[in-house]
Amino acid sequence: MQSVIKPSPINRDRRQALQTGATMLLLSMVNMPMLAAEHSPLRIAVAANFAGPMVRLAQEFEQSSGIKIAFSVGSTGKFYAQIRQAAPFDVLLAADTLTIQNLIDEGLADPKTRLTYAIGQLALWSPEAGLFGNQAQAIEKLKNGDFSRLAIANPTVAPYGAAAQAVLTRLGLAEAWIRKRVQGQSIAQTHQFVASGNAELGFVALSQIQTAGQPIAGSVWQPPQAWYPPIRQDAVRLIASKNRVSAQAFLTFLESSQAQDLIKQFGYQLRLKNE
Repeated sequence: MQSVIKPSPINRDRRQALQTGATMLLLSMVNMPMLAAEHSPLRIAVAANFAGPMVRLAQEFEQSSGIKIAFSVGSTGKFYAQIRQAAPFDVLLAADTLTIQNLIDEGLADPKTRLTYAIGQLALWSPEAGLFGNQAQAIEKLKNGDFSRLAIANPTVAPYGAAAQAVLTRLGLAEAWIRKRVQGQSIAQTHQFVASGNAELGFVALSQIQTAGQPIAGSVWQPPQAWYPPIRQDAVRLIASKNRVSAQAFLTFLESSQAQDLIKQFGYQLRLKNE
């Protein structure tokens, strides 16, 4: 009679442990790309006018969450073109709403994550104090062409440029002083033209010249907001993001009182006065 050798309980337990260990190793290997992606820097495309606040927001978000941020600053129009060409951004902070809507319509952004994080304000600015002190003086200077160069952002790619053009049109100056105008491809470049003296004055974002807790240096005039379309600045997570959890955490942070207080200090509104 042939004897049957039964596996000992010790060998059976050891075999089960080895199988469990192999399964756990396989699962960890499958999930490694996802975990690695979520631990890579959160890549955010930031409208040029929002560069100042973004530096502070990134610092506070990193300190509170431990999530690292790598952000790029530029014109919203150029970011839109780059995202359509598969640029590896996780979040877009645009200078308008139309770009975000276009990305949603094209299936490139998640509509459920969309939010308005700021409403920008336009300002006519010169580093030279006393150049104009009120609205009447600012309008007179513009109408008389009493300046060497006037800087304005490209209206076709920069929302602040479109706002500036709307103000000039309101004043009957849509095509005036063309030879005296210098055009920036972003509001950041437009501000640089004025700050460097290459243009005597220019239309910039109020946030570029207003620092938290400090008075604005030079001459400044804020055109009435009714004179130009509201500069609602929307943010959204991009569909191609590999850091979806981190991206949502940042968007949630933007709506926190901590972030909103800081945004207001840089010359933005959180809602229009009639809302």
